Amino acid sequence: VNSYVGILTHLQGFRSPPQMPLAIETALWQGEPLVMVVAQSRAIAEDACALIEVDMEPLDAVCDAETALDADTHVIHGEYENNRAWERIVNAGDVDEAFARADVTVVERTFNFARHTGVTLEARGAVVEFNSSDETMTFHYSGQAPHMMQVIFSKHLGLPEENIRVISNDVGGSFGIKIHTYGDEIATAAAAKLLRRPVKFIADRMESFMTDIHARDHVIKARMGVTANGTIVGIDFDDITGIGPFSMYPRTSAIECNQVLNLTGAPYVMQNYRARGRVVFQNKTLMCQYRAVGHPIAMAIADGLLEDAARAINMDPVELRRRNLIGDDAYPTTSATGMKLDDLSHHKALTKLTEIMGYESLREDQATHRKSGVYRGIGFVSMIEVTNPSPMFYGIGGAPIASQDGATVRLDAGGALHVASSITEQGQGTNAILAQIAAGVFGVDLDRVKVTTGDTATTPYGGGTWASRGAGIGGEAMLQAAQALKDQVLDVAAVMLQTDAAKLDIQRGAVTDPDGTERLRLEDLARTVYYRGNELPNDLNPELIATRHYRVTDFPFVFTNGAMAAHVEVDIETGFVKVLHFWAVEDCGRVINPLLVDEQIRGGVVQGIGGALYEECHYSEDGQLLNTTMADYMVPMAAEMPDITVAHIETPTKTSVLGAKGAGEAGTGGAPAAILNAVNDALSPLGASLWQMPMTPERVLTALDDA
Repeated sequence: VNSYVGILTHLQGFRSPPQMPLAIETALWQGEPLVMVVAQSRAIAEDACALIEVDMEPLDAVCDAETALDADTHVIHGEYENNRAWERIVNAGDVDEAFARADVTVVERTFNFARHTGVTLEARGAVVEFNSSDETMTFHYSGQAPHMMQVIFSKHLGLPEENIRVISNDVGGSFGIKIHTYGDEIATAAAAKLLRRPVKFIADRMESFMTDIHARDHVIKARMGVTANGTIVGIDFDDITGIGPFSMYPRTSAIECNQVLNLTGAPYVMQNYRARGRVVFQNKTLMCQYRAVGHPIAMAIADGLLEDAARAINMDPVELRRRNLIGDDAYPTTSATGMKLDDLSHHKALTKLTEIMGYESLREDQATHRKSGVYRGIGFVSMIEVTNPSPMFYGIGGAPIASQDGATVRLDAGGALHVASSITEQGQGTNAILAQIAAGVFGVDLDRVKVTTGDTATTPYGGGTWASRGAGIGGEAMLQAAQALKDQVLDVAAVMLQTDAAKLDIQRGAVTDPDGTERLRLEDLARTVYYRGNELPNDLNPELIATRHYRVTDFPFVFTNGAMAAHVEVDIETGFVKVLHFWAVEDCGRVINPLLVDEQIRGGVVQGIGGALYEECHYSEDGQLLNTTMADYMVPMAAEMPDITVAHIETPTKTSVLGAKGAGEAGTGGAPAAILNAVNDALSPLGASLWQMPMTPERVLTALDDA
């Protein structure tokens, strides 16, 4: 197996050493595989592992990201002078001059975001079969990007791409966890090739906690300046994040920090902006992209400081937002960090949010309860979400990750549609959306559409599922393919009916006049083409199949925006935080399937609640992960899920005919900031505040004691 290096060329100065599926000479984190045992059953393999003796000498552990760059800290990789993996500075305007003005109030806070991981319903798994007769490999893959993995296996196992088939059927949750290259998966494929027989790897829950990528782990020192009349004059922050001993391959572990640098404060008009991001190596599980990459940190920094500033100048946080959000009529525009923004609706979203939550009555309720010693808080966030990335996202970095997607639509002899897409089904409803688009555009009932996804041998080439791009990119490709097939069918129908194709339509599985009068059933047309071609003119060569690919070309990303609010109650005796209600107003462009979209948002909000209140990977000082079971890694369960009210603004993106933006990550990105603000709103009468996630009861009580 060839080694691999997790860097992208456009992240200037980024470095990470080569990695191998198994540790070579030195093990750098608890969970790094040392040996591989292949047996007839898992039980036999586990017994065999117990017979292996490993001779190891302990090394100094680097666990704290804040001290990783100190001169006296052990350097993990001897070929480097320190533990820095990457650093970037963004500077626009003059923050120091803006903050020095006499009419400016500056608030300053240190934010801590703990490590957590994506607890998927289905653990990572792989079944690999190698056929020695024709040197082909079939990789059954519990993951998100089959075509990416095809390239990776080809490159590192010495097989032609066309000899590798990757199949990703319905996957029980991914959240970005399953979009990376893991040593155990590479080792499983290598074992199948060496043994020339099928090999299966299924992670148990402990293995998942120890080897699945972690996320977050940021410490940010941040400042914001506001004038007395509520104008934000600038923001300044320093982010340091630990990523483990390597950068994850091939998407790299610097993207999250880069997103924080790019997205913090993006909804607001801001002339002065300064940020530094530092990514450091440490002896912990590798960290990389996980649902809402960087968004929870970026939103919490800006909106946490905003609500802190609102208290400092005695202004309502909703009013402070209204005075600073980019105007709905100001697009297209560019953020202070250079992000191109268009088709957003921050003001409409905030207005709708305050209406559906009954903001004024909630404030009255809050005041009433405070008189009786019950501390409730209301917190907001105005957020954006990166969706529908263009090819520049990874293309300029040289990684084999497609930002285009493909769709094929075929009419069979019975009048049904068979559609195939490069998007994969991870539980978010991809197959339903694709079928709905194809059926609606072409003109057949939904139950006459059969969908194939997740198979490199049978689907068009494309990127798979990541970055909230399924409906926006894969759906647009499906729309274009369905429209192309419809045009082909109507051309054939026009010849058969001796009329003009422009005067025909397809409705309910039949060629019709524009008024809906049925002229020809699709199955009759298809059987004529497939079985009785002699009845057609010789110069008519019908192709009852169409394939189209789509990529975003006008913008680097298509941004979704939203406004969210949390209502919480903090028990000042126990420190427990209860989320009473959560509201989300989102503008994800055209909403294709309201039920799927709303449940994606609700699921994301619950995941955000987990990050805000419960989830944390605890490590000892020497780098041992201490909570590797569901008994001691806390996730929100049914009892912790509040009522979540979802509403929409629909501003279609001009980058596609479909007009759909992404919707999969907004709740995870926005909910932590809203809950942080709600908790601090509840604690504010007591002079306490808390800027660390998760906001556990112990930390709440400590904040109260420190007040």
